[in-house]
Amino acid sequence: MNRDEAWEILCKYTKTEGMRKHGLAVEAAMRAYARKYGEDEEMWGCVGLLHDFDYEMHPNAEEHPKKGAPILREHGVPEEIVHAVLCHAFYLEDLDVTRENNMDRAIFAVDELAGFITAVALVRPSKSIEEVDVAAVKKKMKDKGFARSVRREDITGGAQVLGVDLDEHIAFVIEALKPVARELGIAGAG
Repeated sequence: MNRDEAWEILCKYTKTEGMRKHGLAVEAAMRAYARKYGEDEEMWGCVGLLHDFDYEMHPNAEEHPKKGAPILREHGVPEEIVHAVLCHAFYLEDLDVTRENNMDRAIFAVDELAGFITAVALVRPSKSIEEVDVAAVKKKMKDKGFARSVRREDITGGAQVLGVDLDEHIAFVIEALKPVARELGIAGAG
């Protein structure tokens, strides 16, 4: 599977710009972690793009991503990618899957954090990720009214699952998003 194929699947099932941008953000973070771990960047990036491809059709834990997995298989997506997509959910026991490798752990670790960092950048006066640092992200994490749908325990738990320090994880994902800031709408208001 290559990026173009994953993007085509994402766009077929995901119609909103915000969800597509989220896929791009998670892709960037996954590619960065793949480079860090010396893994297959293309495969990890495809996992990032596809992890929420079915969310608009199945926006609840009873169906997402469980009902999306057969769709991915119908499109010929390799089982390793399908498995990792399933692993991004916090409710693994309901999906009967386990996180078996760094790719499975990374998709869980970066999903909520990538979205949260994007939200933090968007509330900056400049709307720029260049103004986002670890302290700003952690401060917003304490504000339960900010991006209230983001599960803070998934951000902290994701770092633990990946075996990295939370501050280092946040800093790593911030840096991973900078090269795609324009596509994400967080390159600045100017």
